[in-house]
Order: sequence, then C-alpha cells, then structure tokens
Amino acid sequence: MKTIAIFGANRGLGLAMVKHYVQQNYSVIAMVRNPEKATELAELNVKIIQCDAVNQADVQYAVSCLPKDAIVISGMGSFQAQQSVDYIGHRYLIDALEEQEIQRFLMVTSLGCGDSWPMLSDRAKAVFGAAVREKSLAESWLQTSQLAYTIVRPGGLKDGESTGSAEIYQNEEVHGLINRSDVAVITERLLNDDTSIGQIYASVDPTLSY
Repeated sequence: MKTIAIFGANRGLGLAMVKHYVQQNYSVIAMVRNPEKATELAELNVKIIQCDAVNQADVQYAVSCLPKDAIVISGMGSFQAQQSVDYIGHRYLIDALEEQEIQRFLMVTSLGCGDSWPMLSDRAKAVFGAAVREKSLAESWLQTSQLAYTIVRPGGLKDGESTGSAEIYQNEEVHGLINRSDVAVITERLLNDDTSIGQIYASVDPTLSY
C-alpha cells in the first residue's frame, strides 16, 4: 500500500485530499499545525503528525517520520495564518525532503504563479498577489531542487463533490474554478503518471461558472 503524506491537511484542499486518498485505500499521513483541531482527520483514522511549517525543526522532524518511498503532497497555504507559509514553509519542506532522500513530491500552488502571473486580473493581484508571489518563489525553489516534482496550479477553489469534468492544461492561458475534490483526483492521476515529473499543470473545471 502506497503511503501518501499530506502537508496542510487539516482543512480546505488538504482535507479534501486526505478524504480522497483514504477512499482510494492509500495509507495516509496528515501533517497539521494543531492536532487538537483536527477532529475530521481523527474521524478518518489517519496518522496525524504535528508540524508547524514555519518552524524548520518541526518540518525536519515530520519528514524524518516518513518512509523513504512516501509520496508527499503539499496543499499548504496562508489563509488566516499569522505568518505566511507559502514560501518559507515550502522551502523548509523541500530542503527536508532532499535531506531525507524522499523523492516524489507534488506541490499545489495556484493560477497566477510563475509565468502565469500576467494572466491574473488587477483585482486578483491586489487581493491575492502577495501570496501568489510567495508561491512563485516556492515553485522556483522546487524547480531547482533534486526532487521528482510535479506542480499543479488550480483555479479558484470551491467545495463540492467531484464533477469528473476538471481538465489539466499546459502552456496556455486558463481561467476558471475547480472543486477541491477534483484537485485531489487530479493529483492522484498525475502522481501515477511518471511523465508528469518535472512538469507544471494548470487545472480548472470548464463546467463551473462564477
């Protein structure tokens, strides 16, 4: 049974990914800042490891607990966080994975990161620009690492059941929404496809509207 370790697992996208991988019968390890608040994760009977990603020692310890063949996914973000995790948390994580020689890593960022920055509207840049720039720095750190990485940039995230209609795109301008549950499905598809290593994908669901 493959082990999936998910950082930022307590809510939002991270929690949706935990639920998906549990349903697919993976062995799931959930990394969370505050295990006392991880009530939904406890109900799923997954292994929980405390990890504040802006604390380098926490990250190093959490990664040291993983099997060498673990597949690691990060859905970490800085929504409502006192300190931004988007860049520094991912930098600590990427460095720790290299140190522990854990190779396979998928990072979820967002549309607008890296070379897709010009596609963001002025309003989006004003509201989310700082976080997107930090995520872009994290992407650059990952791309210059030794990890077998894949990057997924989803559109606007929504709750809801998987529609099965989400698509992935490369090298084209993309706008739109996607359910968190569909992002989870896409991460599994890409992790099971070795041609996704070293690649960056945008993802939206063309059936969803604002």
